[in-house]
Amino acid sequence: MKKFFAERRWARVTGWILLVLALITLAVSLFINLWPPFSARISRPDRNVYYSRAVNYEGNRFFNQGTLTMVTDAEDPYASRSTGKGETPEGELPAVTPSPLAEPGEGDLTVTWLGHSTTLIQMSGMNILIDPVLTDLVSPVSFTGSRRYSPLPVTAEDLPHIDLVLISHDHYDHLDMGTIQAIDGKVDRYIVPFGIENDLRRWGVDNEKLTALGWWEDATVGSLTVACAPARHYSGRNITDKNRTLWASWALMNGTYKVYESGDSGTGPHFEEIHNRWGDFDLALMDCAQYNTRWHDVHMFPEEAVDAALALGAKAAMPIHWGAFVLSDHAWDDPPERFTQYAEEQGLEVLTPRLGETFNWDDRAEREVRWWREIR
Repeated sequence: MKKFFAERRWARVTGWILLVLALITLAVSLFINLWPPFSARISRPDRNVYYSRAVNYEGNRFFNQGTLTMVTDAEDPYASRSTGKGETPEGELPAVTPSPLAEPGEGDLTVTWLGHSTTLIQMSGMNILIDPVLTDLVSPVSFTGSRRYSPLPVTAEDLPHIDLVLISHDHYDHLDMGTIQAIDGKVDRYIVPFGIENDLRRWGVDNEKLTALGWWEDATVGSLTVACAPARHYSGRNITDKNRTLWASWALMNGTYKVYESGDSGTGPHFEEIHNRWGDFDLALMDCAQYNTRWHDVHMFPEEAVDAALALGAKAAMPIHWGAFVLSDHAWDDPPERFTQYAEEQGLEVLTPRLGETFNWDDRAEREVRWWREIR
C-alpha cells in the first residue's frame, strides 16, 4: 500500500513538473515569436524569392562563401600593437555637432560619422543613412545589453530628411527597432539584405518603402546605384533564427564617386571579387573593431581591414565599428590606432573624423587628426 501511494505522489509531482516545463516552453516560444525587437517570421513566398534570387540560400538559411568557424583558435599577428588602454576610455570622447549640407548637390560627397557604424553620407544629392543606431543600449530588452560609452552626436529629431536608409545586417548594434520607428517619418526608402524587410514591416514601416536585395543585386535611386555585395558574417536576433536573414556590404556608385561600406565582415576573397566587378573605390568605410581571436572568421583584425581596403582599390579608408560599444575585449582605441599605423605603412590615406564630424571629400585631409591619442 505504501508503495502504491508513493507511486501516486511521484506521478503527481512528475505531472506538475511536466506542466511547469510545458508552460515555460510555451512562454519562451511566445516571447521569441511575439516580442517586437526579435526577428519577424519569414513567409513561404519570401523564402521562394530568396531561393530564386539569392546565390547563398539553402535549407531556409543563408550561408557564407567557404567554411565559417564561429569559435576559432586564430592568433592575432599584430597583437603587439595594442595600446594597453581599457575597454572604455577614462574620459569622454569628443563629439561635435554634425554639419551636413543643407541641400547636397549631385556632385557632392560628404560623410558624417555618428559612432560605431552609423554614418550619414551625402551623395547624388541625397541623404543616405547607414546602420542607424541612435540609442544608449543595444539589446532586445531594457535591463541588459551593451551600453554606449560615448556621447550621441545627434538624436533622431536632429537628423535631416533621409532619402535612403541602408542596413548591413540584423544584429542589434546595426539594426535598432526604436531608432527605425523614431526616424521612419522622415525616411523615403530602405534598401536592405533579404529578410530584414520583414522586421521593418513588423515595426510599422510601409511596404512601399522597402527594397530587399541579395548579393550582387543592385537598385537605382536617381543617379545613384546601390549594390548589395558579399560580407563574411552571420545574422540572428534570438536563439532560433540564426542566418534566417542575409548580411551584406554596400557599394554606392554614381558617375563621380564610388563609396564602399563593409558592414561586419571577416577577411576573405569577396573583397577582390567586389573590386573585379566594380573597380577602384574612392572611399572605403571598413569594419575594424570588436574583433577577437575566438571569432576571427566574422570580424577582421584592423590590419586585415586595411588589406581589404587596398584590395578594393580605395583611395582613402575610414575605420568604423568602434567608439561606442564594448563588444569584445580589446582596448577601446586599438582599432583606429592599429588601422592607422598599418595603413600608413602601406601608403593608404586614413580619415579619422571625431564623433559627429562632417567632412567633404575635397577637404578630407583635415580629417587625418589622430584625436584619440590624447585620451586615456
